[in-house]
Amino acid sequence: MHNNKMKDSTNTLSNNQLEELNSLFESICERQLKDFGNITASNKADGSLITSCDLWSDQTIVNGLSRIAPNEGVLSEEGEKKIPNSNAFWIVDPLDGTTNFAAGIPFWSISVARFVNGKPQSSFLIIPTLKKSFLAIKGEGVWLNKQKIFCDNNFQKSACVSLCSRSIKILQINPKEIFPGKIRLLGVSSLNLTSVAMGQTFGAIEATPKIWDIAAAWLILEELNCIVDWLEINPCNLKPGEDLTNINFPLIAGRTKKNIRDLKPWGNLLITN
Repeated sequence: MHNNKMKDSTNTLSNNQLEELNSLFESICERQLKDFGNITASNKADGSLITSCDLWSDQTIVNGLSRIAPNEGVLSEEGEKKIPNSNAFWIVDPLDGTTNFAAGIPFWSISVARFVNGKPQSSFLIIPTLKKSFLAIKGEGVWLNKQKIFCDNNFQKSACVSLCSRSIKILQINPKEIFPGKIRLLGVSSLNLTSVAMGQTFGAIEATPKIWDIAAAWLILEELNCIVDWLEINPCNLKPGEDLTNINFPLIAGRTKKNIRDLKPWGNLLITN
C-alpha cells in the first residue's frame, strides 16, 4: 500500500506504524459492532449524545497512539481539546455519528488524522458496518480497503448534495429559490464529506462541524482533487494551545469549482443569518 522509504520520520509514518494502526482500528471496529444495538446514550453538556462505547473507543485510540507514535500529542472529541504543542499531532473522533449508533442506524465512522505543521498529513476513516477503511497520505493519494482509488471521470455524475441537520435552515431562509441538488442527510459529518470525494454527492454543506468531525475527510477530499471552501475559519491557521471545544468550521465541499459556485450562495446563508 505504502512502500516509500521515509526521509523524515516526523512528517510521515513508517510501514510498521501503519500496520499497528490498522490493528488498533480493527479492535475498535470489533468492539463498536459488538456494542451496536446493545447500548444506551446519555446527553453531554452541549446536548450531543455520548455512549460508553464512545468513551472506551476514545481512550483506547488515545492510548494506542501514545504507544505507536510517542511524543505526539492527541486532540480528541472525548478528551483533550486543545491543539497540542508537538509538531506532529493527532485529531480523533472515535465514533462520528453517535446519534445514528445509539438509534440503531448502522452508519457511523471512526475518524483519525495526523497533522504535521498544522495540516493533515495522513488520515484514517473507517466505516465498521460497511467494512470500508480509507487511508489518505498527503501527496500520495487515497486507498480504500488497501486498493488505491483515483479521481477521474469514471466517478458517477451525482445530482445529490449532502446537508447536515443544522444546515437545513438555509432552505427555510430562502424558500422561494430552488436548491441546486437532491438533498441527502446521512447524519455523519465525516461521511457527508467523504461522499463528495467518492462522487456519491457533488457537494456538501456543513454548518457547525468541529475539527474532529472533519479532520480525516479533509485530506481525503484534497487527495481526490475536491475543493474545500472554509466559510468562516480556516483550520490551517490554528495555533498550539488553542482550545477548540466550542469552535465550528462551517464549510462547503465540492467536486469542482462550479459545484462550489452553485452552493456558495446557500453556504453563505449559514454565516449571514
